[in-house]
Amino acid sequence: MRGSSHLAIGLITGVAVAGLVPGIPFSPAGIALAGFSALAPDLDHPSSRLSKRLGFAQNYVRWAFVLAGIGIAAYTHYMLLAVDRRMGFTTALAFGMVGAAMQGGSARKLALLFTGLCTVVAGLYTGMLWLSMLGTFVSVAPFTSHRTWTHTIWAAALWTYIGHLANQTLGWHGVALFAGGGYLSHLLADTLTKSGVKYFMPITDLAVKLPLIRTGSAMGNLLEVAVCGVYGAVVLLLIVSRMKF
Repeated sequence: MRGSSHLAIGLITGVAVAGLVPGIPFSPAGIALAGFSALAPDLDHPSSRLSKRLGFAQNYVRWAFVLAGIGIAAYTHYMLLAVDRRMGFTTALAFGMVGAAMQGGSARKLALLFTGLCTVVAGLYTGMLWLSMLGTFVSVAPFTSHRTWTHTIWAAALWTYIGHLANQTLGWHGVALFAGGGYLSHLLADTLTKSGVKYFMPITDLAVKLPLIRTGSAMGNLLEVAVCGVYGAVVLLLIVSRMKF
C-alpha cells in the first residue's frame, strides 16, 4: 500500500483505540502516534514516507563525506611528510568518491543510521531505555530487505514493547496500544496486497495474503481509498453506538 493509505489507516486505528478501548483517554497525541507507528514498518524501504522524513539529513551525509575528503587532503598536504602522503591522498580520494557517488537510497540509509544513533545516545543519556530501543530500530530497519524483518509479528511485538516502556517512563497511559495498534494496522493492510506479509519469518517464509490490491495501479489506488473509507465508517459507527445521548 501507499504511505498515505497506511497513514490514514493508522490514524483511524488511533481513533478506534481512543474511542473504543475502556480506560484509554481520547488523545490527539495518541492518534498521531498510531499514525506514525503505521509508517514504521516501511523504514526498510528507502523511498517510504517515513524514511524520507527521518532521513532529512541525507544531503548533509553526502557533503560530510566530500568535506571529510577535502579536510584529509588538506591535512595530508600541509602536515604530512612526502613519504606519508600517498596513503593520505588515497584516503581523501576515497572519502570524496563515496560522497559524490551516494544517491538518494544509500545517503538516506546513512542519514537514518545517524538519526537512530543520535536517538540511542539520547536514550542512554536520559536513562530512557525505550528511546534507545527506538533509535536502534530506526538505525537497523533501513538495512533490511523490504517486507522482511520489519513486517513480522516479532517486530510488531517489539514496537509494542517499546511503547510499553515509554508508558512506564512517561506515565502516558495507552502508549503501547496506540503504538502496537498502528504498527499492526500496517501489516494487516499489506496483507490485502498481492505480495502479502511473512508474519512469522524466519520460522516460515509463508506469505499471508488476501490479494485484493495491486499497489501502484489505478484500480489499486481506488481500492485503497475504499478500504480507508469503509474502515473509517465502521470505526465511526462503533464509536457512535457506544455514546450515550
